[in-house]
Amino acid sequence: MDGSIKVEGAQAVSGGGMPRRSLRNIGLLAVCQALTQSCNTLMFASSALAVLTIVSPELRMWANLPVTMQHLGVMLSVFPASLLMMRRGRKFGFRTGSLMGMIGASCAAIGLGMASFPVMCLGGLFLGYAVANMQLYRFAAVELAPGAFRAQAISYVTAGGIVAGIVGPALARFTPHLWVPIFQASFCAVVLIHAVVFVVLGFIEFPPVKSEDTTGPQRPLLEIVTQPAYMVACAGAMIAFGVMSFVMAASPLAIVQCGLAATEAPVTIFVHVMGMFVPAFFTGHLIARHGVFNVMFAGGAILVLGVIVALLGVSEWHFRIALGLNGLGWNFLFVGATTLLTTTYRAPERGKAQAFNDFMVFGTTAAASLLASIVLELQGWAVLNYLALALVVVALAIIGLFRLRQPHRA
Repeated sequence: MDGSIKVEGAQAVSGGGMPRRSLRNIGLLAVCQALTQSCNTLMFASSALAVLTIVSPELRMWANLPVTMQHLGVMLSVFPASLLMMRRGRKFGFRTGSLMGMIGASCAAIGLGMASFPVMCLGGLFLGYAVANMQLYRFAAVELAPGAFRAQAISYVTAGGIVAGIVGPALARFTPHLWVPIFQASFCAVVLIHAVVFVVLGFIEFPPVKSEDTTGPQRPLLEIVTQPAYMVACAGAMIAFGVMSFVMAASPLAIVQCGLAATEAPVTIFVHVMGMFVPAFFTGHLIARHGVFNVMFAGGAILVLGVIVALLGVSEWHFRIALGLNGLGWNFLFVGATTLLTTTYRAPERGKAQAFNDFMVFGTTAAASLLASIVLELQGWAVLNYLALALVVVALAIIGLFRLRQPHRA
């Protein structure tokens, strides 16, 4: 039995508040999430525009390649990052991720200064390791909180992205022109932020590595990932991140392509990130009250609504509202999928189970971010949104089919 019933029952019957020690550790982890996500947001808002300053017109369609390399770096890093943490602990693993973030952002800054597109892409690959570690924060939150507070812990750490939604776009707006070449100061800011995260991680009391966490009975990976609940959770996370990345990666370029000012891109990204992370304060409570599948289904429906708004026009507010709804739909679908996923594996299995999920998720986002600029350049903003709509319909069908076949879990 995969335990998917427990996630809602445990949340519903939990009483009282989360222990103070758990709140402190989760709060610090949320700070790390906020700062690291700020770097991610800054890179999304600035990378493609920075590339346009150094490449020839015929290479414009590859402007998102450094971001794609970042997603590829995540995909390649999730297994080694998870296994490193299983052996050496969360703190060592997360600090390694921060070091890789410093290296990656330094490569991006140097590559821009040299007008070297390949060096910028290499920087994206290193940054991918840092992002892979950031995605494991949500699983670490589960280990820092009592079992009855799993969904809330995931939600609170995810809510750290609210700060990222302020800091990232603010840096994207004010750092590019601090010195020449433009955007280099943005990448230097990423180096500094990762250094701060490295320090903050030292104050978090992560659980020590226990022998039973690595040597207990384990099922084969194939048996774990073919559980119906695991497949629904993984597919939901893949489509949530894939659609979000597909639309967000294209939006700065689409804004300029549609005749709006480039300064509109950070504003739209700000609205989008607020949509992604403000709901995290109550998503866990919605899961407790209404059930994980209802929240996931609502997330898919909101993603559809975002596509409809995007197709209605190309004004500033069409972009802002569409990207805001895109972020909100991502939050419901992704937090719900993550909560469901944590019920499908045992403690010794968590490294490979979490890593496989993130491998699939970020393989999807790597493809989505690469295709975003290509589809936008060749087919336009409308076609891109129709493709996003098709993916969301697939997610809704998967969730709906699971509920129909196993109604007792819904």
